[in-house]
Amino acid sequence: MNRAWDTIIVGAGHNGLVCAQMLASAGQSVLVLEAGAEVGGFAAPREFAPGFRASIAAQYLHQFSDALLRSLQLERHGLRFAATGLATTVLASGRHVRIAGDHVDGVSAEEATRWQQLDTRLARFAKFMATVQSTMAPRLGSSDFQDRWTLLKMGLRLRLLGRREMREFLRIAGMNVYDLATDELEDPLLQAALGMDAILGSNFGPRAPGTVLTLLTRRAGEATTTGGYRLPIGGLGAFAQALASAATAAGATVRTDAPVAGIVIENDEVRGVDLANGERLSAARVVSSVDPRQTFLSLLGTEHLDTGFVRRVDHFRHRGITAKWHLALDALPTFTGLPSAQLGDRLVVAPSLNYLETAYNASKYGEVSVLPALEISIPTVHDRTLAPAGGHVLTAIVNYAAYDAKDDLGTAREKLEANALAVLESVAPGIRSLIRSSELLLPMDLERICRVTGGHWHHGDLAFDQYLMVRPFPGAAQYQTPIRGLYLCGAGSHPGGGLTGLPGRLAAEQIQRTAP
Repeated sequence: MNRAWDTIIVGAGHNGLVCAQMLASAGQSVLVLEAGAEVGGFAAPREFAPGFRASIAAQYLHQFSDALLRSLQLERHGLRFAATGLATTVLASGRHVRIAGDHVDGVSAEEATRWQQLDTRLARFAKFMATVQSTMAPRLGSSDFQDRWTLLKMGLRLRLLGRREMREFLRIAGMNVYDLATDELEDPLLQAALGMDAILGSNFGPRAPGTVLTLLTRRAGEATTTGGYRLPIGGLGAFAQALASAATAAGATVRTDAPVAGIVIENDEVRGVDLANGERLSAARVVSSVDPRQTFLSLLGTEHLDTGFVRRVDHFRHRGITAKWHLALDALPTFTGLPSAQLGDRLVVAPSLNYLETAYNASKYGEVSVLPALEISIPTVHDRTLAPAGGHVLTAIVNYAAYDAKDDLGTAREKLEANALAVLESVAPGIRSLIRSSELLLPMDLERICRVTGGHWHHGDLAFDQYLMVRPFPGAAQYQTPIRGLYLCGAGSHPGGGLTGLPGRLAAEQIQRTAP
């Protein structure tokens, strides 16, 4: 007879582990099942060449709030930082701009002032957005007191911005980041820095409506931490291990190499899960941290859902468009005009907004970008544990890589890798000769490795019709589903992806309020 658990969590990504720790701390018996050999999801560690390590997709820990770090006591579970407060340096052939908070080097005094004014305004809006993201989204049209109270508080916080700032927020929230950046700034590198933050991990170019929303969503996470862009010692995999340690210390059990084949339903209620090895595990409730499409169509099955709900699942946009590039280098590279002291910065190669838009255009037609945009990290500048003596790790987020490319997977990978290397060589001449090993993971690779449909960072696009109270879609908001005892806690739920832990935290709070 198998043990009956209070809660089984499917998937040991960071949201699943946060949810597990909170439920176990509340006294529930919790089992976390992870299909892979490592916990962490997109933040899981990967040895991509002998002795060279990086996380599968994530690069920085910059949206995980100080409050959540403290409540989970992650420092007690081994989390240490090799570097915090990293600046962003935007590179183009022959020049660069360095951004550290509201301070900018490499531009005129007038442009620096314009950046400071815009950054200050966006920071105020991000603080408002942070309160929205850290609260369970209310249901529209609900007569429930809690939903009405949440809506009232949101409106009050917006009004407290002041009349002028409230009007400005409402004006720009639905804009595209191209218009915002060109309205406020003149330097193309500063404009591109804003644009890059808005499109990273999303299926948008800078001219797409709603990209100011994605920018504010990203900055909302950053507003909750004083550490800025941070690199844990041991990489993002060490962060995932600290989360797993915190969950087990609270009483949860974490099993890896335990893929779930299906969710067991009897009389329209959850009874547990079936594992791929034939084992059946009983539970009063199941919480899925995998993406909504996989949860409902693969693990649950359409026979348990009505036709309208299945249609909403089918229409949920979830195709990833971002690749991750891992390079094992024999030595530290040299970037044109960049002091060696700045090689540990967050490096962005995106010379202009038009450059970003052109890179995006290719993906709309199933092609790889000829001139992709890169977000580069060289974590071994700060953390020598990630590479053998003398070697260095360079990782890069590569935009854009169409999920449904016209070419076969191997050809698409070769083309994008060659294009990305040409772009990298344009700012770091000679780096080709330092490469010992290269691995480029396209969205379809991320889908296979991390078992995320579409390989999408956020499990689904962050757009107005897939945001807040309609995320992921009506009938599955507020972390609950049409099936009694089945909950969601992954990035497909409010407030979305990024290493925030908020879907996991909010789901745990909702389960404690509503579960029998």
